[in-house]
Formats: sequence, structure tokens, C-alpha cells
Amino acid sequence: MKVVSWNLLRLVGAAIEDVVALIDREKPDLLLLQEATKEMDALPAFAGGHYWREPSPGRIHGLAAWSEQPLIDLQVLPLPYSRMPGRVPPRVAQVFRIGDITFANVHLSHGQLLNRRQLLRIAKTLEGPAAVIGDYNAVGPTIISGFKDVGPREPTIRTIDILPLRLDRCLVRGLHCADMRTLERGPSDHHPIVVELKVA
Repeated sequence: MKVVSWNLLRLVGAAIEDVVALIDREKPDLLLLQEATKEMDALPAFAGGHYWREPSPGRIHGLAAWSEQPLIDLQVLPLPYSRMPGRVPPRVAQVFRIGDITFANVHLSHGQLLNRRQLLRIAKTLEGPAAVIGDYNAVGPTIISGFKDVGPREPTIRTIDILPLRLDRCLVRGLHCADMRTLERGPSDHHPIVVELKVA
């Protein structure tokens, strides 16, 4: 199964025509989007398939998933969040199944301890062969028992304010990754990542 994940950079980044062009060019079995606004809700009109967007609490953007195959057992998973004043709103993960594989589409918090806690919550929720893919906002290794990091190793974001970082990742359990790579960044500040997965 070919999976592409892309943080669109809300409002000022990739637009729906950029996402449609990516689908036409890469022909993914599953496309996961982060920072997707309601503009993306028109995606099925351009690309067909099955689509689900879940707005992030208190935000104008959220997570979205598109596939030609049905998305089964849809679940919005609330993640641990900071209750300190001034912190960002709570985060959620999109969890669903395609065939025998359970996927979690994520846009984790920037706090390095907090995003590890969020990953642990997700890992404990998933059953069977599974993949956690998206924008981890993580610096350094992400080690979760039973899961293996199979995403591309090169930086996935370059901005004026920070050094190149590998924020977009893929952790899998019970899956084999046959290929992994990054794509051209396009109008977003993130490079899309591509992973080819199959049940081990």
C-alpha cells in the first residue's frame, strides 16, 4: 500500500489543486493530510474516493484522510494535552482501518515530552498491524515499544526560523516498508513523505 502524508501549511500553503495534482502524480492508495481546512472537503469532487476530515479542537484546520478504498472503523482519538494557560488547544488523532491495517493520522504537539505521551496513547489504542503517520513535531528519536521508525531519514521541513528537521515520520508495527522517500515541497513548508507498506 502506497501512503503519502503532507502537512499543507494552513491557508497560505498547499491548496486543493496542489493536493489533486499530488494524487494524479503519485497515485497513492492513501493520502494523509495535516493542517487541512474546509477547502479540502471538495477533494472527492475532483479525485473521487473516500474522504474524512476532522477539525482540530479550537482550530480552523485539522486532519484529513483520502483513499480510493473505504475508510473503516473511523475513530477520533483525543490525545493528552497541556492544561497550562496559554498552551495550544487539545490535539486528536484520526484512527481508521483499510483492509488489515490500522492507521493513525497525527499532528502532534510541539512539546517534546508531550508528543511522546501522545504517541504512547495512540500505540496503546491500535490493534494488529498498524502505522502512525504524520507530523510528529518531534526532535530526536521516537521510540515506542513494538513499533519501528520506517519513514525517510532526510529533513522534511526547512524554514527561515529553524534548522532543517525531520518532523514528518512513520512508525509501524507488523508491517514491512518496501520503499520510503520525500517529495518536492511545493507551496507548503513541509515535504510530503511516501512509504510503501505491506503486512509483514
